[in-house]
Amino acid sequence: MSSLEPAAGDGRTDLLALYDRMLPQVYGYVLARVHQQTLAEDLTAETFLAAVEALDRRPDQQVSAGWLITVARNKLVDHWRREAREERGRRLTAVDDAAPDATDRAVEEKFERARARTVLDELGAHHRAALTLRYVDGLAVPQVAEHLGRSLHATEALLVRARNAFRARYDEGWCDAG
Repeated sequence: MSSLEPAAGDGRTDLLALYDRMLPQVYGYVLARVHQQTLAEDLTAETFLAAVEALDRRPDQQVSAGWLITVARNKLVDHWRREAREERGRRLTAVDDAAPDATDRAVEEKFERARARTVLDELGAHHRAALTLRYVDGLAVPQVAEHLGRSLHATEALLVRARNAFRARYDEGWCDAG
């Protein structure tokens, strides 16, 4: 029996159903962060392979949509770290001691940007719209107010609430999976 064929009493049946339902979301999540179709396909496959391996190790493992997205996030981080190691290896002979720190910072910055995008996606639409217009698109508060059809004071209050919601979710921390 292959790893994806369902067996009675194990989590594989649930995984197959979750795979059918979540493949577009996991792929979309990864593609939005790497912007390369082939790479996104590979990382999505690695995500679902990790789910199968987790079920092989622990048949009682609860596999959920959130768990899969966390695994995908970890696969992205692993990819960025591999990418950084390869870059360091290519530069090893021509780089001074400060370059590895700069590469590590670049990987961490990519991870933080991905984390911020994920948190932003989890906020309510009004918070997401206000924060995106203000900080991603770089609009001034009066312009944000105009786009949202709100008063300046209402927009300022919305931005305060949105920043607080973002900060609270961002600071919650992330579980390790994958």
